[in-house]
Amino acid sequence: MDTDSREAPERSPTERTDTEPSRTEPAHTERTDPPVVANEYDTVVGYIDFLRQTLAWKTCGLDIDQLRTMLPPSDMTLGGMLAHLSFVEDFWISLVVGRDMPEPWASTDWDADPDWDWHLAAASGAEDLWGLWEASVARSRGVLGDLVEKHGAEAVMTTTHEDGGSGEQMSLRWILVHLVEEYGRHVGHADLLRESIDGQTGE
Repeated sequence: MDTDSREAPERSPTERTDTEPSRTEPAHTERTDPPVVANEYDTVVGYIDFLRQTLAWKTCGLDIDQLRTMLPPSDMTLGGMLAHLSFVEDFWISLVVGRDMPEPWASTDWDADPDWDWHLAAASGAEDLWGLWEASVARSRGVLGDLVEKHGAEAVMTTTHEDGGSGEQMSLRWILVHLVEEYGRHVGHADLLRESIDGQTGE
């Protein structure tokens, strides 16, 4: 999110701001802090956007060979992380909340490879991986924007949504906090991977 002082106003789902690293710019640390005084929805989404910006910073400026670099003994890569977090966005927001699972996930044979999202980097280019993740983030912003418009920012967190696989009902609050957990965990991994590739460090 862009910012005026410390608060994070809304923006269009696909708008890139000056605080977000591009794919080819040298990595830098300009990110938008989550709002310190806001309602629950804007606070949680502010943290998700901050972590999205951190992932972009940790992956920008790298070619496909660098995005495929592992840090043994783990086989995790930054390119795989972009694909995995694209799937996370689409599963929880596009599917569970929006009731529509986009490609490439809808036709994936998960029985053949349960970790296909992580392995996608091996057969994809850098621009493909960036585009996949950016499209998923844009879809998430669109779904959430429609939901807030319908219910309002105060009430939207208590709306419930069904996991089609388990049939379990879960609140939007749980889903968004889970996204914070997913991004926070993997951004920590990204710190180590990026440092091993070119020595870049930073919070």
